[in-house]
Formats: sequence, C-alpha cells, structure tokens
Amino acid sequence: MTKPDTPISGKSIVLVGLMGAGKTSVGRRLAQNLDMPFIDADEEIAKAAGCSIGDIFEIYGETAFRDGERRVIMRLLDGEPRVLATGGGAFMDSSIRSRIGKRGITVWLRVGLDTLVRRTRRRNDRPLLKGGSPRDILERLMAERYPIYAEANIVIDPKKNESPEKTARRVIRALESLPQEARP
Repeated sequence: MTKPDTPISGKSIVLVGLMGAGKTSVGRRLAQNLDMPFIDADEEIAKAAGCSIGDIFEIYGETAFRDGERRVIMRLLDGEPRVLATGGGAFMDSSIRSRIGKRGITVWLRVGLDTLVRRTRRRNDRPLLKGGSPRDILERLMAERYPIYAEANIVIDPKKNESPEKTARRVIRALESLPQEARP
C-alpha cells in the first residue's frame, strides 16, 4: 500500500479506543502503510517510568499513572508527525484531547463488548480489569468513555474477524475522504 493522495504531513494520527480495540496492531500497520513512525504511548510511559504499567498502578496508583501518561503524550504530540496508539483512558483527559485537536487527527476504533472481552482475556496485565468481572468493567468503561471517544475525527467499526491490515486500509480511506480543512 502506498501513501494516500491526501497529504498527511504535519499532524499525527492518534488512535483512541478501549483496551482490546486493536490500536497497537492497527497502528503498526497504518504507520507502515503511510511510511510514518509508530509509537505506542503505553510502551513510552513504561519506558519513562522504568517499570510496567501494572507496576505503576500498583505502586503509585492510577492518578500518578494518568499524570505520567499526560506528560508523555504531550511530549509525543509535540514531536514529529507519527501514528500514535494511546491507552484507553488517555482521550478522557481534556488537555490531551485539546492537544490532539491542534497537533493530530483522532481515529476511534469502536469495538463491541464481546470482542473486547475476548481480546482482553489474552493478557492478564490490564490493571483496570483486576478486581471484578472484566465484562462488567468493560461495559462500564464503554458507557463512560464512548461518548467522549465520539469526539474523534474518524470512527472506524472494525468488522468481526477483520485483520488489522484491512482495518488500517479502511482508516486510510477515511483519512482520504476527510474534507480538505479537516485533513492533517
């Protein structure tokens, strides 16, 4: 796949959505197809903290994690344009949303509850899913976060069993169809 005809220079493409939505796997392929660098914000946060996201939550708490997340994402958005996969809660922060609005274009990967439950079962390192039924927690997070995620520039509903590559191609088509003034 080649870069789309629409210029995508100057702004980052920021993927948002709940854990298990496919932000990292789609983001990697999107970046490759667009010949842009890819960054996973959670990996950068863990690198900056010198420990895992789970450890940050356990040792310092969610508030400290969110503070670090904000600092890291702000730094990443001020850098060169890239494809950035954010953590599920990052877009809930109004200062992050504001910065993304100036420096990037958001793509919400909107995935249904059954898919999220199935995908998040694959890993046991998701701090927000500890201490309760993952299905109930994800359902609550959907109710809280989906109205905010709806502020994204582009909404993609990955089809059941759609490959990350196909989803990335759908994102590119959506980027190409943005009105000229909304394009990055």
